[in-house]
Parts: sequence; C-alpha cells; structure tokens
Amino acid sequence: MDHRHPWKEHAKVSLCIGIITVQGPGYHPNRRLLEAASKAEHQGMLIHPYRLWPITAAGQLDVTGAHCAPLPHVVLPRQGAQIGDACLALIHQLQLMGVPLVNSHEAVCIARNKFLTQQVLTAAGLPCPDTVLINDESGFYRAVGHLGGYPVISKQLSGRQGDGVLRIMDASDARQRALPALDRRRGLMVQRYLPVEQRRDVRALVIGGKVVCAASLIPSAGEFRANFHLGSDIKATTLSCELERIAAGAATVVGCDVAGVDMIVDKDDRPYIVEVNYAPGFKGLEAATGLDIAGRIIQFAADRYHRQREIMEG
Repeated sequence: MDHRHPWKEHAKVSLCIGIITVQGPGYHPNRRLLEAASKAEHQGMLIHPYRLWPITAAGQLDVTGAHCAPLPHVVLPRQGAQIGDACLALIHQLQLMGVPLVNSHEAVCIARNKFLTQQVLTAAGLPCPDTVLINDESGFYRAVGHLGGYPVISKQLSGRQGDGVLRIMDASDARQRALPALDRRRGLMVQRYLPVEQRRDVRALVIGGKVVCAASLIPSAGEFRANFHLGSDIKATTLSCELERIAAGAATVVGCDVAGVDMIVDKDDRPYIVEVNYAPGFKGLEAATGLDIAGRIIQFAADRYHRQREIMEG
C-alpha cells in the first residue's frame, strides 16, 4: 500500500482524506468536511462510488478508475441510506487493502439497514421501539395486533430524511399506502407509534464513542416525523447521563466511529433508539450548537490514520 501514497509518513504529515459520496462539493456535509480538511492543512477528496471500482487480479486487491492513484490515507464512507452492494464492495476492498475507514464496512452494513440495527441494539440490551419485520400482507395485520392496534409506523429498511416512514391509521390506509410499497425480498418494518405530544425527539452525535453534542427536534405543525430537513425546530440540548450512555452504547454496538443516534423519550421518560445513522448530516447540529462538527470528524479521521500507522510500525 505504501507505494500508492506519495506523502512522507511522519506525525505532522498532511493527509489525503477521502469522502465516499454521490453528492458534489456544494452539498453541506461535503462542503464543510472539505473546508475542515483544508483548515487542518489536509487534502479532502470526494470519491464518487460509481467512478472507482475494485479489482481482484493475479492474487492481488486493487482499484481502478478515478481517485485510484494515489489512494487516500483514510476514507469516510458517506453515501448514506442509498448505498448499494457495489459501494459496499468498494468499501470492503479499501478496508482489506489496509486503508483506515471511518466507519468500517461491517458498521455500514448494519447501520444502512434499520432492522439489522434494531436487532443488534436489542440483543445488546439497549432500548428500541417494539418492531415487527414483515414480508407479506398477512404479516402486516398480525404486526398491528402485536403492537396494540392502529396507528402504527411503517418504515422501509433504508431511507433518508424521513423518506419511506408512514403513519398508518387503519387497514384501509395500510392497503393504500404501506402495502403497495412492500418488497417481499427486503421486508417492511412495522413499529409502535408514539404521538408527538407524548414524546421528545433527540439526536446525539457520537464521535469515537463519546457524545460530542445533542439537540432536541420538534416536528413542524401537522408533521409526525422529527427531521431537520422536514422543517423540525432544532435546539441544542444537554443529555442526561443515561441518555448519553445509551447513545454512545448504540454507536459502539453498531460499530460506528461517527454516528447520529436518533432517540425518542416517551411521557414516562423511557428512551428508545430509533436509528443509528453512519453518515449523519450535521447542518442543523452545527447551527444549533455552534460547534465545528466537521472539524471534529476530520480530526478523528486523521487520528485514526496515525493510530493505524503506529500499530503497523509496531
């Protein structure tokens, strides 16, 4: 791998930090990460996953296409919920080639699938909403009964900014909106619904196993989804020690170095983890908290590279 890196290896070296994304430099997280890399005297590089391809040939792993020579020193996979098998193969290839990742291939595979995330969190004893994964119509109605009746939430296993999340009010609503979107091969999540007036919505940003900031989100009028991109009001908040423990634990269990952990807290102060996002947007968090979140992510990526070099040089 070293022959692919023209930079000298020493503690203060400027690094090339790759960002896997289908978005351009004007997209807020990309713009901020590139700015933060430049401010730290590193080179940020956007890597389009459809323009770089893994190779196995002559018993060796390699890549070809744009961005292949030299390889970045460290890579942040940030394609988000739309990530597919081809990009996952690329991420795995880079990991096997020794390129440090923030986050790992294994973490991305879990976090991109909301039900796999629920499985590992529940198995680890962390609180999640009651959920049923169904793959046919009869399973949907059985799930509704198991969850105590309508309304329920139906969710696609992957989605971004609230896409694919529906509040289903009755059987007729299910037939019109939820069931037509059911892909039997992928399945559909059905969850217990908590009304907006009976819950608090919180997002915590976790970097390196620690909560660096958090915000409360209040859905806009008439909306049940708490998402900054859907017009939710966002305000910085301080989490209790228990919520910090749960958020940090969720990121750790999924395996994410950097994660946005979405939680809801019911009227009895019981928390539930709704999602662990491996490529969280942070526009709203930066605005609400005033923190340089992009700078912290870039610093973590640089530290990850140097730690891996120290281990390799042992």
